[in-house]
Amino acid sequence: MRSQDQGPVATRTGGEAAGGAAKRMLIDGWLMEAGRTFPSLNPATGAVLGHAPDAGTVETEAAIAAARRAFDNTTWATDVELRVRCLGQLHHALTEHKEELRELTIAEVGAPRVTTYGAQLEEPIGIVGYYADLLREHPMTEELGETEIRGQRHRRWVEKEAAGVVAAITAYNYPNQLALAKLAPALAAGCTVVLKGAPDTPLVTLALGELIAQHTDIPPGVVNVVTSSDVAVGELLTTHPDVDVVTFTGSTATGRRIMAAASATVKKVFLELGGKSAMVVLDDADFALCAQFAAFTICSHAGQGCAITSRLLVPRARHDEIVAQVAAMLGHITYGDPADPDIYMGPLISERQRDKVDGMVARAVEAGAKLVTGGKRIDPGFFYSPTLLADVDPDSEIAQEEIFGPVLAVIAYDDDEDAVRIANNSIYGLSGAVYSADEQRAIALARRIRTGTLSINGGNYFAPNVPFGGYKQSGIGREMGVPGLEEFQERKAFAAVIA
Repeated sequence: MRSQDQGPVATRTGGEAAGGAAKRMLIDGWLMEAGRTFPSLNPATGAVLGHAPDAGTVETEAAIAAARRAFDNTTWATDVELRVRCLGQLHHALTEHKEELRELTIAEVGAPRVTTYGAQLEEPIGIVGYYADLLREHPMTEELGETEIRGQRHRRWVEKEAAGVVAAITAYNYPNQLALAKLAPALAAGCTVVLKGAPDTPLVTLALGELIAQHTDIPPGVVNVVTSSDVAVGELLTTHPDVDVVTFTGSTATGRRIMAAASATVKKVFLELGGKSAMVVLDDADFALCAQFAAFTICSHAGQGCAITSRLLVPRARHDEIVAQVAAMLGHITYGDPADPDIYMGPLISERQRDKVDGMVARAVEAGAKLVTGGKRIDPGFFYSPTLLADVDPDSEIAQEEIFGPVLAVIAYDDDEDAVRIANNSIYGLSGAVYSADEQRAIALARRIRTGTLSINGGNYFAPNVPFGGYKQSGIGREMGVPGLEEFQERKAFAAVIA
């Protein structure tokens, strides 16, 4: 990266560590401040943790222009060896600075310390290593063979090329995972990127940009990192004619608007959106084990996960029994200061999100659901108690809308056919789970549920080499795995007459 100064808002790329207080945007190889800032809060206390640069359209235009130049005028898109080396450097830098990133993630995201050893930090770091390794062996050319046409031999083949400039827009809940699951495959493919961090967790994303600037040979403009509280910035990224691909993680409502906005320039759009996943407990399952899985899953990161199973489908005849077991397990959930290694559940991200969750619970009770346990705000910070709702109508708001909180809705079903019908009774199709003493029965039922990922008897599908994404209004495309790389590639077909 560059080392000389560029005016009053740009600074040298060396110096501060990833966990330092001052965070800067990365634009065209420069670590930069902005003319204004916005606060980032510690959700466990509500106190201001730090301030992030509040980019406007001017800074965003500069980032897009830098990414365009880097794609069009450098060898990044064609130099595989350079990309492998840079991804390896990024993986090393993330590994070396993971303790600083861990503390920042705990403080800004409200992620319990235990989760940073998994999906909040260390597993995302593994994604970068995975794509560095994949790039070394992944074929960029596919031979289609020879054929004869009108007396001449023709060779046909397909080459995979970088799709171009990528606008990557992330959500707040797993900022390291979401950023690196977009950034690593995009870079491996040869794309250049403008990464926009979520307004609720900007410091974590900015820290990634600083590590790229300070510890890798990634050329200027290949990666640009901006943060902003201005919705105009997101609109610019999704409509700008110099952006070729938009990858977004967030709500389905916002995803719809992005699709509409990107249509004017017919961009390639890749969306990872909401979910209302169902955990189906069949009548021969181990109910005690299922209760444990259901309780701990819904409280994972305080329910702030798009793939979390927030609907629990149980046999009608065993409804009350299973509800009692889940309620007992929820009583064992520890919540509080996420820095405490003994804490399982941290806070919600903001007071706004807590208001949303509390309002949905109140409306569910008004609509006839039974509040078994929880449903309470806990101060200081933005905590919400683990909440269980029973006798939930499968067509009600609480059973249909994503809540993003530690709230589990229990729905009774009559038989396997009814369970499948209820599981598929959703605009979403992101994930799910099936439990049965008969694994083949569980798999057969899972195959009828229209979702992108499914867990059988507690199986963990989440890994860098496993494609992740949804059906229906849970999104378009897949992250991670070989499909995650191919989202950022175009295919060019060739044919040549053989002399």
